[in-house]
Amino acid sequence: MKIQWYPGHMTKAKRAMSDAIKLVDIIIEMADARAPEATRNPEIMELGSNKSRIIILNKADLSDESANNRWATYYKEQGYECMFMDSRKKNGINALIKAIENVSKEKRERDAKRGIKNRPVRAMVAGIPNVGKSTLINSVSGRAMAKTGNKPGVTKGNQWIKLKGQIELLDTPGILWPKFEDEKIGEMIAFIGSINDMIIDIRELGLELIKWFLNNKTDILKERFEIDDSDDENAVLIKIANIRGCTKKGNELDYDKAAGIFVNEFRSGKLGRVTLQMP
Repeated sequence: MKIQWYPGHMTKAKRAMSDAIKLVDIIIEMADARAPEATRNPEIMELGSNKSRIIILNKADLSDESANNRWATYYKEQGYECMFMDSRKKNGINALIKAIENVSKEKRERDAKRGIKNRPVRAMVAGIPNVGKSTLINSVSGRAMAKTGNKPGVTKGNQWIKLKGQIELLDTPGILWPKFEDEKIGEMIAFIGSINDMIIDIRELGLELIKWFLNNKTDILKERFEIDDSDDENAVLIKIANIRGCTKKGNELDYDKAAGIFVNEFRSGKLGRVTLQMP
C-alpha cells in the first residue's frame, strides 16, 4: 500500500525548524512507542545531528511492555537518553525535567566556567504529526498553551513554553518527509493516525492492518472476532462487519465502516497493547 502525504505547510515548518535549531541546546524527539523507528523523521535526525538528544516514546501505555524494554535497551546502546511516556498524564513531568537536566549538565558546567549564570536550557520538541507533542507541552507547563487534537497538523507554528528550573521548550509543528522509501513505514505511520485519514482508502488500510495482525497477533483476532486459521484479511473484515453490525441501505455490509472501526480500535488500545515494530 503506497502512502504519501506531504502538504505544503510542512515545507514551511521544516524551514522554520531549521532556523530555530541554532537557538536550542537539546532536541526532544517524540516518536510513537508502537512504531519507534518508523515514527522518527530522518530529516529531524539530520537537522539536530550535532545537538544533545532525548527520545520520548509516547503512548507507551498502548505499546507492548516487553517491546518497550527491548527498545529502551536498543536506544541506550545507541547512546541516547530514552524515556517512555503517556503525555496525557502528568506523572512523567519530573522524569522529563530530570532527563533535560542530565543531558544539559555539561552545558551548565561550561556556562559556569565562563561566568554565565541563570542562562536557560532550551529544548526543541519535534516529531511527526499526532505523536503527542502539544499534549506533552500542556502537561509539563500546567496550562493549555499549545493547541492539541486527535488528528495530525493541529500545531501550525513554533511556540516557546517556560518551565521551572530555567528550562524553555519550543513546540514545533509535526512534519513528515517527502517520500517513504519503504512502503511498510508509510503503512505503520498511517495505522497509528499520523497521516490525514482523508487521503487514505480506509478499507485498504484496514485490510493491511488486519493482515499485520494475522501475521503477528492472530490470538487477538481469534479472541475478539472468532476467526478461523483459514481466514484471510478479507474474511476477517467480513466477520468484523457482521459482529459490529456495519450495514448500509438494503442490509448490505459496509466494509469501509468495518475497516474504520478496526483501525480505530487498534489506535485506541481496545485491541490490547500492541507494538508494530521491534528493534
